[in-house]
Amino acid sequence: MTENYSFGMEEEYFIVDAETKSLQRKASPAFLSALKRAIGPAVTREMLQSQLEISTKPALSMAAGHAELKQLRQTIGAIASEHGLSYFAAGTHPTAGWSGGQPTQKVRYDALMHDFQMLGERNLLCGMHVHVQLPDPDKRVEVMRRMVPYIPLFIALSTSSPFWRSRRTGLMGYRLAAYDELPRTGLPELFETNEDYEAYVEALVEARVIQDSSYVWWAIRPSRNHPTLELRAPDSCTRIEDAVALAALYRALARHLFLHPEVNQNITAVDRAIAVENKWRAQRYGIHGSFVDREERRAVAVSEALDRLIVMLDEDFRALGCGEEVTGLRKILATGTSADMQIALFREAEQRTGSRSKAFGAVKTWLAEATLQ
Repeated sequence: MTENYSFGMEEEYFIVDAETKSLQRKASPAFLSALKRAIGPAVTREMLQSQLEISTKPALSMAAGHAELKQLRQTIGAIASEHGLSYFAAGTHPTAGWSGGQPTQKVRYDALMHDFQMLGERNLLCGMHVHVQLPDPDKRVEVMRRMVPYIPLFIALSTSSPFWRSRRTGLMGYRLAAYDELPRTGLPELFETNEDYEAYVEALVEARVIQDSSYVWWAIRPSRNHPTLELRAPDSCTRIEDAVALAALYRALARHLFLHPEVNQNITAVDRAIAVENKWRAQRYGIHGSFVDREERRAVAVSEALDRLIVMLDEDFRALGCGEEVTGLRKILATGTSADMQIALFREAEQRTGSRSKAFGAVKTWLAEATLQ
């Protein structure tokens, strides 16, 4: 299975009222019990009771991963409806305030909330994670280091968080601006070997700063619970096709970097600093922005950056059977991300009704419907 670069997806969702789409501060025990009976360990609680996380099984084909994710979304939607609830996938809830959030009662989360204080309450954010298993798990750190320059592209293509507390943030992807308030987030350091990374984790564990490597929340990291390299940068994708397309892109890129160790072999602190700048530009402008290109000494449009990467990964896409997903990536550029759609819907509804409240209602209704399409 490792030679096939098996993959899995994790998505975080907001639980909302079926009618108003307002955030549910406290999780319904009956709803959670029904979910557990229906899909078992595929669904877990998040740090705040207003959120859920689901995970797919390891898959060898994009079609299998797509089918399972679709089934999970539909099952959650059906069960939620029976309990007067709904849910949606987005990086932020457009109107919910972060204060007063109810933490999930769990030893790990209790400790985190004590450590984070107000920042824990502000973690009202939902992301998407993609796991890919490499043929040699000891190469995960080395591949992670060479993956750093590409992380901003995944952020730009997944933006779904333009609103925060009933206001337009001016960013297409606000989620990471809030998430990066937490420690051990952002882009990873340029560790060259697995031993370097383990020495870092060991130092924090021995100092009793963290319990284990699962408390390192970088945009990409070696998973502690799975033999995978885990991408954590994207916003939770509203449309399932976008989520699967991004998973395919990451899977193909992981394969390419593993098979071609010369790619980004000499990455430096300058390259990482440029990636940090490009990460910001991805959050701010989404697919409409540009990235700093050090080699060409110019700004490269996100669309051009994606086209280049698709060409570079052509053999990998073919080997992994990702033709449909490549089309999906190009469709994101053509039709816009979830953030683009939310902003367009808000503007149209506000102009038509003269009401910001109704405009936000239209956005939330679309989010709930599009999540289940």
